[in-house]
Amino acid sequence: MSGTHKYPTISFRISPRERQEIEAKILASGMKKKDYFIRSCIYNRVCVVGKEETVYRIVEKLQEMETHLSELANQITENQPEATTKELEQIKEEYLDLLKAVLWMLDGAKYLWQEKGNAPNK
Repeated sequence: MSGTHKYPTISFRISPRERQEIEAKILASGMKKKDYFIRSCIYNRVCVVGKEETVYRIVEKLQEMETHLSELANQITENQPEATTKELEQIKEEYLDLLKAVLWMLDGAKYLWQEKGNAPNK
């Protein structure tokens, strides 16, 4: 039957800023949104197992970020910035979200490179 679903839907409202942070974590996790939300709600944390596609996607995003930041730095150095203050603030938030998500993912996977019993403190 069209329009009927077997299971109920859960929805909630979030701010645009919260959405950006969540989207960055979903990107870093490499999961589908549905799976990310379910694991996050049930287990209060998301354990990410890196996949080649996920790592490549993150590397591509970081390379784009590096290129864009280099261009912005050149513009600022030459006193010819093309971006407005508001645009620069949005770029900063977007890149901080991505970096936080990558660090979050790496922190969750640190067991892969730490020896048992000799784990360094944060």
